[in-house]
Amino acid sequence: MDTFQEMDGNKVPQRSTSEIISHAFEMYKGIFLYALLAMVIYFIVSTVIQPLSGFDSASFSEEIRSADGDFSSIDIWAVPGMKIYYGLSGIVSLLLAPLYVGIIYMANKYNNQERLQASDLFIGYRQNFVQIVIYSLMASVIMAIALMMCLLPVFLVIPLLLLGYPILLFENATFTEALSKSFRIAKDNYGVFLGTSLLGLLISIAGILLCGIGIVATLPFYFVVMYSTYVAYCGKPRQLNFNN
Repeated sequence: MDTFQEMDGNKVPQRSTSEIISHAFEMYKGIFLYALLAMVIYFIVSTVIQPLSGFDSASFSEEIRSADGDFSSIDIWAVPGMKIYYGLSGIVSLLLAPLYVGIIYMANKYNNQERLQASDLFIGYRQNFVQIVIYSLMASVIMAIALMMCLLPVFLVIPLLLLGYPILLFENATFTEALSKSFRIAKDNYGVFLGTSLLGLLISIAGILLCGIGIVATLPFYFVVMYSTYVAYCGKPRQLNFNN
């Protein structure tokens, strides 16, 4: 599929962790308010499902505090509404995954010096929606398996998934094609991908240190890192045209 144009000056980072992260920062500054909007939408929707599930987070937090460090007597799954809450949370996370693709799409528009619109955030609901959701599910399963093995394998697996969302968007790929291509490119350039994904992840969760709510502002950065990595290794894609 002919989706790429020739590399354009310093809009395309070199294939190194520092260059990719630097490029991602430049892109993120240009789309920050839209990325923030995406996270606000995500957290609002996530908050709404709590009362629907019957789960009372306040009482659960109080139970945790009263345990005084001894959690052996707490059966998490016996907490009223917990199973429903986690089930709904999982479904909502999958259905909101296209917002991540929207952030990547806006980064590309900014990189192409095109006008940004709030509706661009929802491109993933019009472009390859089913494949994006299935890919998100498969990526979650892969991460869950890695987490069950130990915490370290999670960080070793993350780089292999770094290009999945951009491939789904710019190449209109299936979830199997996105997984396969992302794994292949990351495997051949694993050192850079590992450094880029870990540094990008650290920056993305840095908002927790600033103030808990600060993560809303920093978390989207990781999706821009995905875009910058894609540009570095696959070339700068032509801007996709959709009727907004």
